[in-house]
Amino acid sequence: MGKYGRWIAGGLGWAFLGPIGGVLGFMLGSAIDTVEIENGHVKGATRQGDFVMSLLILVAAVMKADGKVLKVELDYVKGYLVKSFGVGRAGEAITVLRDILKQNIPIEEVCQQIQHNLDYSSRLQLMHFLFGIAQADGIVSESELNVIDKISYYLGIQSGDYNSIKSMFIQSTESSYKILDLTRDASDAEVKKAYRKMAAKYHPDKVSYLGEDVQEAAKEKFQKLSEAFEKIKKERGFA
Repeated sequence: MGKYGRWIAGGLGWAFLGPIGGVLGFMLGSAIDTVEIENGHVKGATRQGDFVMSLLILVAAVMKADGKVLKVELDYVKGYLVKSFGVGRAGEAITVLRDILKQNIPIEEVCQQIQHNLDYSSRLQLMHFLFGIAQADGIVSESELNVIDKISYYLGIQSGDYNSIKSMFIQSTESSYKILDLTRDASDAEVKKAYRKMAAKYHPDKVSYLGEDVQEAAKEKFQKLSEAFEKIKKERGFA
């Protein structure tokens, strides 16, 4: 295949046309003859490929937010991709990301297309990874947070879920409660009920169809939820 052929074939099933296809249009020329197209879509595209291509575009939007692309951020992304695809394909994906970073990304339009094509659990996992990218240099800058706020809104993420994921990365005295989508005045019964609800929503099995790599990342989010619950239990002294 051409330089980008395998990525287009594997990740542009529903993105070949529309805003995501527009962002990636600059690379289509080098791969178009290697891709079998049927009814305007790439034949044989996978849901995992759609997730990864969505991730690369949104990652680029966050990395561009503060006007500088840091090596530590690229290393964070590459580490995830190495676990997903191996060293060789991760290198190709980083090449794709570097090219996407040169483009103007219409965040609202891209997010609307992603919202239409990826289920809610997958979109929650995208948000978790975006915060990881933003925090890779040790701090989530205001400009990065503003972009992630917009992405969350355009992806249709519920405010409670967004604040829960945000609190996993931006700590405060109320973080444990925010992760459970609660305030400190919640009763013990409400804490237990909230934990059961969030545990069901964030369970790694929700994204198992995206592959072991994404499921492993989801386990990190689930672990932070469990840690928040245990912290509240310890603070309040209930079993």
